Amino acid sequence: QVQLVESGGGLVQPGGSLRLSCAVSGRFFSIYAMGWFRQVPGKQRELVAHITSRGSTNYADSAKGRFTISRDNAKNTVYLQMNSLKPEDTAVYYCNRGTIGGNSAYTMGDYWGQGTQVTVSS
Repeated sequence: QVQLVESGGGLVQPGGSLRLSCAVSGRFFSIYAMGWFRQVPGKQRELVAHITSRGSTNYADSAKGRFTISRDNAKNTVYLQMNSLKPEDTAVYYCNRGTIGGNSAYTMGDYWGQGTQVTVSS
């Protein structure tokens, strides 16, 4: 059974930082790509960043230069460091275990965490 548990969300002022964590149970964590998504009410869940099994990273334009995704295979954990946060970053953030397709695009897998709320407000 695979479980993903996010943590690290909270309320932060604009310009502040948060570090999200996603702990993944189950075997073979290191061979999977991992993605961070976010969702606001009434909108589709959007991919913010992903990291391949080899550690290559990719970011949505809205995250470039401000967010950093990383992974620690020894701890079965993926992180999202978010700096210079803006009110429009407010969302529920989810991690996902996925794969990389032939076109190098991230493909969502079936396993999701419960989400962690990030609120950026003064």
